[in-house]
Amino acid sequence: MGLIGRNLLKNMDFTSSRSHRTCVYKCGDACSKPIPNESDNPYFGDIVSKAFSRRAALQAGGAAVVTVGGASFLAACSDDNGSGGSSSEAASGSSSSAAGKDVATPQGLNFEMVKPNKEDKVVVPDGYSSDVVIRWGDPVVEGAGEWSVDKQTPEDAEKQFGFNNDFAALLPIPGENNKFLLVSNHEYTTPQQMFKGYDAKNPTEEQVRIEWASHGLSIVEVEGNDKDGRLKPVMGQYNRRIHMKTPFSIGGPLAGKDLVKTSSDPSGQTVIGTLNNCSGGVTPWGTILSGEENVDQYFAGGEKVSDEKAKKRYKRYGIEDAETHRKWERFDKRFDVTKEPNEPHRFNYVVEINPWDPNSTPVKHTAMGRFKHEGANIHVTGDGTVVAYSGDDSRFEYLYKFVSSGKIRSGNSAEDRAENMKLLDEGTLYVATFKGNSDDFKESGKLPEDGKYDGTGKWIKLATSKADGTVESHVDGMSGEEVLVFTRMAGDKVGATKMDRPEDVEPHPTTGKVYASLTNNKYRGAARPGKDDADIAEWAPIKENKNGLVLELTDNFAGEDFTWDLLLVCGDPKEAETYFGGFDKSKVSPISCPDNVTFDSFGNLWIATDGNALESNDGLFAVALEGDARGMTKQFLTVPKDAETCGPLVFEKRVLVNVQHPGEDEEASVESTSSHWPDGGNSLARPATVVAWKNDMGTIGA
Repeated sequence: MGLIGRNLLKNMDFTSSRSHRTCVYKCGDACSKPIPNESDNPYFGDIVSKAFSRRAALQAGGAAVVTVGGASFLAACSDDNGSGGSSSEAASGSSSSAAGKDVATPQGLNFEMVKPNKEDKVVVPDGYSSDVVIRWGDPVVEGAGEWSVDKQTPEDAEKQFGFNNDFAALLPIPGENNKFLLVSNHEYTTPQQMFKGYDAKNPTEEQVRIEWASHGLSIVEVEGNDKDGRLKPVMGQYNRRIHMKTPFSIGGPLAGKDLVKTSSDPSGQTVIGTLNNCSGGVTPWGTILSGEENVDQYFAGGEKVSDEKAKKRYKRYGIEDAETHRKWERFDKRFDVTKEPNEPHRFNYVVEINPWDPNSTPVKHTAMGRFKHEGANIHVTGDGTVVAYSGDDSRFEYLYKFVSSGKIRSGNSAEDRAENMKLLDEGTLYVATFKGNSDDFKESGKLPEDGKYDGTGKWIKLATSKADGTVESHVDGMSGEEVLVFTRMAGDKVGATKMDRPEDVEPHPTTGKVYASLTNNKYRGAARPGKDDADIAEWAPIKENKNGLVLELTDNFAGEDFTWDLLLVCGDPKEAETYFGGFDKSKVSPISCPDNVTFDSFGNLWIATDGNALESNDGLFAVALEGDARGMTKQFLTVPKDAETCGPLVFEKRVLVNVQHPGEDEEASVESTSSHWPDGGNSLARPATVVAWKNDMGTIGA
């Protein structure tokens, strides 16, 4: 059968589990708005597509052998109607290089695979249990009132566990047995699920102030026991709430510069608050990094700006609306760019918090650039250079790294930590460009000599921040300060490669390989991605990229080159376009929309999902990375209805996840919700942190 202007690889119908309500309050409904990146830069989807082109398929006689990462499978054209369904079962066929022989399950993945489901609870494997650690409204610091949906106040909210927790960290307290610091981001608020009778067109000032208090981070001591894996919050000396009234210092070369000065901060040295803290990381010196992500949704007035240069800059960061859906600008002028034009320039950074000093001032690291930071994660080279990776989580945005000029200081003293916190203020910011290893595949139909579809890449210098507070630009036509404030525009100028929503980017703790989640992109395959959204190229291999990819990078760390490979092409394993590292697709869990990642002590990758397109609750998945089992993917847990799996942590005896926005369907309200987790009955759904453990307190997955 010939190919008649349709995808080579069959497309599944796309139905995300994320509600429109979630899109509105989590990211400002970004996917329904014009794409901010209007550059003609190369697109990663096009680079990958060269291995799957329609022309090559025609040359092969109506079918193509597709090779991704070393394993081949035959992909014929789709049915005439182009239909494709999703499945909750693994594929019946095999694409594994190890097919036909038994592959031993590696350590860390020895648990019964949790099946896709729509349960309103946390589901874990047989032989495991789970419990809630802390939930929205629970006390964090002394003086917090007992939470009640009818008795909320801004003052109490500043002392309670915030809303919609995302990133999590669990840090052992030195010298203490079974005691830890739990750190959690609070990414965003959904007022309909917080306040009875909420009027979205006319929120009250008190409601808005409660929302301000419910953003930020929580730091709370928790203690375990010797009987099971439960963790109990306690009032400890380190407990702290960080919110929209918390002062942050401006670190790096933007401190004191005109672009970050406002009427309330004419010195340009201090920002009040942090917003939309998504993912993050733990530094080798024991501090917390947190990424300010979808900040544009909080700022109004973009379309009212008359200065064309300023208007273009706001537009590049998604600030275009006359008013916001949150209406915060009614109660604080700094959220109106016509009144405080520089206030947005003071958000969208990586922030660093010292959790060991509740009186310390957090810092915003401007040398790492301004964009929608999903988070930041660090690798330390042999000579002590610090390399931090971060993705700009938006359609057709870029992948970045920051390389420090200084070297890490050994030791765990307060002085050592203070010195190491300066490392991210001095160094060079880079943006990534990608290249496939088979540029002529589309024309020749020949695979690369190594039989794989992978490629190379280069890191392009954007700016170098120096110890004296100055910054050198490496971008023609932009000053150093402009590069750090308008980093996206700098990436446009140097030809950075557009990506499919780069989310968590984390280096492996032992191999050093870097894993990047490209969550999804429904506009993938446009003839001019970011411009002609309706004109989807007929040869696009994964039209709309609805299920996401996981990239594996082998980086030269402090250098400027890297190689890349596709580890996962996510989706229903029955579908031809999916790929699981070469592993037998009949033996894997379906996975969609990879987001946060982490690693276990055995070296396996664990992936949390967000808004999957497979008609199941989101979950947490373990993926083997080495040997014949490479690509083996097993679901460890699922979260409740309409929730997202966030902030995964995998330790020897415990697994932790943050359960974000449970019950957040389109009509969700305090009075009516699709979920009653975690308290059950007719209770209001509440975001919370969950811990899971093996019933015999054995090693997870062993």
